[in-house]
Amino acid sequence: MTVALIVFVVLLFTGLPLFVNLGLSSFLYMFITDSNPMIVVQRITQAANSFTMIAAPFFILMGNLMNTGGVTRKMFRFANEIVGSVPGGMGHANIICSALFAGMSGTAVADAGGLGNIEIQAMRDVGYDDDFSCAVTAASSVLGPIIPPSLPMVILCVTVGASIGRCFVGGVIPGVLMAVAMCMLVAYYAKKRCYPRNARPTLRTLWLAFKDAFFALMAPVILFLAIYTGIVTTTEAAIVAALYSMIIGLVAYKDLKLSDIPKVMLATCETTGVVLSIVMAANIFGYMLTVGQIPQTVTTILAAINNKYLLLIAINLFLLFIGCFMEGTAAILILGPILIPAMTSIGVSQTQACLIMLLNLMIGVVTPPVGVVLYVTSNVAKVSANRVIRATMPFLIPLLIVLMIVTFVPAVTDWLPNLVYGA
Repeated sequence: MTVALIVFVVLLFTGLPLFVNLGLSSFLYMFITDSNPMIVVQRITQAANSFTMIAAPFFILMGNLMNTGGVTRKMFRFANEIVGSVPGGMGHANIICSALFAGMSGTAVADAGGLGNIEIQAMRDVGYDDDFSCAVTAASSVLGPIIPPSLPMVILCVTVGASIGRCFVGGVIPGVLMAVAMCMLVAYYAKKRCYPRNARPTLRTLWLAFKDAFFALMAPVILFLAIYTGIVTTTEAAIVAALYSMIIGLVAYKDLKLSDIPKVMLATCETTGVVLSIVMAANIFGYMLTVGQIPQTVTTILAAINNKYLLLIAINLFLLFIGCFMEGTAAILILGPILIPAMTSIGVSQTQACLIMLLNLMIGVVTPPVGVVLYVTSNVAKVSANRVIRATMPFLIPLLIVLMIVTFVPAVTDWLPNLVYGA
């Protein structure tokens, strides 16, 4: 076991694809312990043959259809009309649009890549500093995996056996708190740097912007209602949402062409292939950890910390550190089965534990050196990564404050799911 883990850590720094690293480390362990090779086939099949995981490609497809169909532009225009006249208005619009888009893409990278170009260019055109525009775009993209539907949340729930519905509902209040906290920081910088604001909108311009974005705004509403009324499962809701996205792109807005569909499908297949490759390889790796008694060992060590709050602080610090160096999906698949039971064993609800872990790891996507969203935003805006990193660091403060609230105030994540599903 020790040899396999050392190989895994070493290979992390070689640039090998993550699923190759996970697979090689697991195969090495199987070889050393002379395990039955059929276990590999069984674990891979088990990971891929999951009804719940079918939601993943359809959420990815939905985000790609929304991007290609021009829905993001209409949403940003609507958000800008609502808050553009307040100090830092376009920065607030950036955050609000990310919150809205979160209901369609569910991933931080999709948010930064899909909305980023539109948002940064719009802020640049009216006089915002490039690095500040990138910082707001990068930080607000963290909302994607927290506000439902969330692809990382689906993967985490499948991995640890948590209720996707409860975790989806549980992410609403933390997501709103994150958006409000970031808006407060944007307002501070806007006043300090005298950033411009839009003229106060008229009722007519508000109505026109709302009418233009109406079908786009209905996507998350339909998704919520479908899931929380019990009409469909989360997986079926993802299929419905993807179909709805295609219809509004082709029929309502007509920005999506039939000729675009093959390209969208190909992009979806590529992303899905990467995600499922990691999931399948991580399933073998997880089996290796389980057989090696790693989850039980870690749980025993953590249990030695008698104080619940000290334990939660220790887990938060560990996850924040891991998030700086490891891609979120990999961390979820490897650490989820270890840390979620450790937190639930000290009285933390499974929903709260999942949100704590997810928020920690999503903060990692805007934290160097890995911080993939920082580099996506830098590439989109053609601004140096160092400038983007320096400008984004202050936005970690409101995100960390919300993380502490989520960690130590259970009602933030549990009240709404208990209201919807019962305690």
